[in-house]
Amino acid sequence: MFSKLAYSVFEQSIQDYHKYDNVDQPISNPYSNDTFEHLLYLKNWIDTVQWHFEDIIRDPNIDPVEALKLKRRIDASNQERTDMVEFIDSFFLKKYSGVKVKDNAKINSESPAWAFDRLSILALKIYHMHEEATRADASPEHRNACQTKLNVLLEQRSDLSTAIDDLLTDIENGDKFMKVYKQMKMYNDDDLNPILYQNKK
Repeated sequence: MFSKLAYSVFEQSIQDYHKYDNVDQPISNPYSNDTFEHLLYLKNWIDTVQWHFEDIIRDPNIDPVEALKLKRRIDASNQERTDMVEFIDSFFLKKYSGVKVKDNAKINSESPAWAFDRLSILALKIYHMHEEATRADASPEHRNACQTKLNVLLEQRSDLSTAIDDLLTDIENGDKFMKVYKQMKMYNDDDLNPILYQNKK
């Protein structure tokens, strides 16, 4: 099933990143450019780097100049993340382009790619919560609390994976149809963010 494939690729990306644990480590995508796995690996790598950007920027002792630079990188990463979601949705639009949609077919509240986006973030939560649940220098209370949270995350993974596979089956059978809207983010656009376009005058 697609969710199992995706999660295995997400795990591989996370493991590969943590061999270096460096936000500046260049990606080395092991999958061919024309594969679904390539998109998934790249998507999760972006998410993983951004996860660590968010850790770094919360350092109370961070230099304000460096914090501003990092905020710019986070903004760029957010745009890349959105672009990757749209690439993944394009994959599914093409894959299911020949499906005959039933007259009573319904639209889903989120596209397949945004569901995979949630699964990618969930894989990161599980990885890092497992780290905390097994951290040798943490108190037993901390480890137990994190194990309880980890159990919930694992249950969420099961539920989300089932929901993704059910959605894709419904689309494949014509019971649901895809309709993808571009995100149209405004804060990065020189013509739509008032702070940016006023500075151009």
